[in-house]
Amino acid sequence: MPGEREGQEGAEQLSEKPKREEEEEENDEDEDVVEAMRACYQGFDPAAYLQFNYTPPRADFQRADSIVPWKLACLHRAFTEGDVRGEVLVDVGSGPTLYQVMSGCEVFGRVVLTDYLEANRRELQRWLRDGSSSLDWSPYLEHVCRLEGRRPSASSEKASRLRAVVSDVLPIDVHRACPLAPGSLPPQGADCLVSCFCLESVSPDVASLRRALGHLSSMLRPGGHLLLIGALGESYYLGAAGLRIPVVALDEAQVCSSLSSAGYRLQQLSVYTLTADMSVGVDDVTGVFFAKARKP
Repeated sequence: MPGEREGQEGAEQLSEKPKREEEEEENDEDEDVVEAMRACYQGFDPAAYLQFNYTPPRADFQRADSIVPWKLACLHRAFTEGDVRGEVLVDVGSGPTLYQVMSGCEVFGRVVLTDYLEANRRELQRWLRDGSSSLDWSPYLEHVCRLEGRRPSASSEKASRLRAVVSDVLPIDVHRACPLAPGSLPPQGADCLVSCFCLESVSPDVASLRRALGHLSSMLRPGGHLLLIGALGESYYLGAAGLRIPVVALDEAQVCSSLSSAGYRLQQLSVYTLTADMSVGVDDVTGVFFAKARKP
C-alpha cells in the first residue's frame, strides 16, 4: 500500500542519515590523523636522511649483503625482464634519492619524479641542474652500470641519460584521490610506477596505506606495473637528528593483502633480512621487501 511504502522510505532515510554522519565523522578523523603525519615531516632534513641510509654499511658496493646493492639488483632485474616497458615512468615519493630510477631511465622515454616535501624536490632539482647534491651519486651510477654489463666509466653517460629523460619534479600527495595535479600524466596514465619507502612512512595505519595504493592505481594505465620497495617491521625512522617519524610496521602478509585489496596482481615478492651490522640506530627496520605487481 502507498502509505506503508512511504513509511518504509521515511524510516530508511532516517536510518541512512546517521550512517552518513558517522562516515563523515570517520573521514574527518582520518584526515586529522593524516594531517598529523604530514606535520611530522616539517623538520625533515634531506642531507641527514641521505647520510643515515645511503652511506656504508647500508650502501657498501663491495658487499653482496648490503641493503642498497640488493635494492638496485631488484630494480635492475625488474626493468630488464622485458615486461615492464612503455613511455612514462613515475617515481612516487622520491624523497631526496635517485637510485630508484637509474635502471628505469634506460627503458622509459619520460621519467617523472615526485615528492610531497619541497625540500626534497629542491634536492633532486639541484642534481638535475648541475650535479650538486648532499650525496655523491657516482658510486650508485657506477654500480648500476656494472649490473647492466657496462664499464663503471659509463656512469657519466647514464647520468646524462637520466637528466635527459626526467621531465618533471612534481608535488604529490598519495592521500588524495588524485595524487598529482590534473594534466601531469597522459590521460591513460603512466606505464609504470616505482615507489620506495614511501607509503608505510606517510600513512598512519594499514587502512590508510591501502587507500593510498588505490589512489596510485588511478595514476597507472591498465596493464601497467607497480614496483614497490618498503620496510618490514619498522615502527619509526629518523628524518633528521632527533626527529622520529612513525612508520606502519608491515609484515609480508600485509604487503600481499594490501596490494590485492587495491586491485593489483602480485607477480613477485622478495625479502631482504637485515644483518646485525645494518642496524645502525636510525630506525628499527628488520627487513626490506621488493614487490612487482600489475594492474589488470
